Amino acid sequence: MNNGNYLLAVKLLEEEGVDIMDLAQIVYDLQKKYVPVITLELAKESVLRVLEKREVVFALMTGLELDRQARNKTYLNKELQKLIIDDEPLFGIDEVIAYSICNIYGSIALTNFGYIDKIKPGIIGKINDDKTKCNTFMDDILGAICASAASRFAHRSQ
Repeated sequence: MNNGNYLLAVKLLEEEGVDIMDLAQIVYDLQKKYVPVITLELAKESVLRVLEKREVVFALMTGLELDRQARNKTYLNKELQKLIIDDEPLFGIDEVIAYSICNIYGSIALTNFGYIDKIKPGIIGKINDDKTKCNTFMDDILGAICASAASRFAHRSQ
């Protein structure tokens, strides 16, 4: 495992109040119907493997920074700031960054992401519903990580 990428990703997630086990639980819940041998530990391992990908860490860094800048009202022009703070439904760039993660793991990841984005399970819903700070990108990135980890696990279990 590439410890540099993994450690940075875990640190960024922890700073936002996200534990790896929160994500593993979502992956487990997504896959248990289709892959009965899945365990929470195997789901966690799949999440960690997704987080070691450089592209995933870059997407995570970018999305979190945009959320932070919008939250702190720094460095963004006022029009972009408003779009991000309001989580404008037609903005879509938050989903595009999430798709960049899913694209690493194929069409199953994209399908999983659409489902996760609709139901917003677990920590994803909690972060999405937290109106005390801007999380426009964070909920979608978490969804993409979980969707990709579930897809990764599904591909390997066939």
